[in-house]
Amino acid sequence: MVMSTTIPSPTKARVLIIGATGFIGKFVAEASLLTAHPTYLLLRPPPLVPSKDVIVKTFQEKGAIVIHGAINNKDFMEKILKEYEIDIVISAIGAEGLLDQLTLVEAMKSVKTIKRFLASEFGHDVDRADPVEPGLTMYKEKRLVRRAVEQSGVPYTNICCNSIASWPYYDNCHPSQLPPPLDQLQIYGHGDVKAYFVDGIDIGKFTMKVVDDVRTVNKNVHFRPSNNCYSINELASLWEMKTGRTIPRVTISEDDLLAVAAENCKPRSIVASFTHDIFIRGCQVNFKIDGVDDVEISTLYPDEAFRSLEDCFEGFALMINDNTYKVEHKIMATKSVLEAVPITASCG
Repeated sequence: MVMSTTIPSPTKARVLIIGATGFIGKFVAEASLLTAHPTYLLLRPPPLVPSKDVIVKTFQEKGAIVIHGAINNKDFMEKILKEYEIDIVISAIGAEGLLDQLTLVEAMKSVKTIKRFLASEFGHDVDRADPVEPGLTMYKEKRLVRRAVEQSGVPYTNICCNSIASWPYYDNCHPSQLPPPLDQLQIYGHGDVKAYFVDGIDIGKFTMKVVDDVRTVNKNVHFRPSNNCYSINELASLWEMKTGRTIPRVTISEDDLLAVAAENCKPRSIVASFTHDIFIRGCQVNFKIDGVDDVEISTLYPDEAFRSLEDCFEGFALMINDNTYKVEHKIMATKSVLEAVPITASCG
């Protein structure tokens, strides 16, 4: 364990974040530290890959306390939950470890002191969305964790924040790390089905609001910012406006997406199955938030604004015009950004 020299505020709930070096976890950890919660990060035993090691050191400099261990060790988890007097547990664990959360749930149930648990969701409402395989398997695992949490009696909140504010490649896991393409824009189906896009910083910010809000206990909290509801055609037009270019559009049909999903080549096939669910089936917009277990984030915090997708795309436009970025990533005006993201695939 590496201790921080910063003394956490005793007036704030103690937060344990699992998966803080991952894509979503980084935003949540940053927001936890910004809101002055005593923040503990559970990480795998070292060594970490260099990029993640840099992230961890940055969080430690801001006051985070690092604990090394594994969530699928019930005795260990009970020990640290008690020893550090953890109030809130937030899991942003990756897809490969979703079912490890079942052991974590048992540990929280045993200590009986956890005030809130946020499982690794941070996407669609997994009880309502119904992607084809192989994405469906991931959702079945998330549903299994949901049911275990509900039965445990541990207070919980499910974060249904929908899509990341970026161009949604169907064969790229984290497109918001790169600007949209310049050579051609892939349009799914007719391109008119809408989806909600939320900036990562806002996901972290609102997540930390939710954990301290009694109105969100045992609720599904949906992020549906009205200013960030776009179809893929509208996204394409927005990107063209920001770049001042006319970019060719190519149609990716429903059959095209289903064919990629059927290849079972991960992660490409999983992302294709989710893209099909979003832009063909409309899984983010085809239901009303009117159940007793559902709440929309804007109704809770009407005075809190989301960063607009237009602003996000403005940042992407500045990125592609930055000479340093062009040199580092070798992006030319006619080169597809897709080529800049190497993906290690496993097919079966």
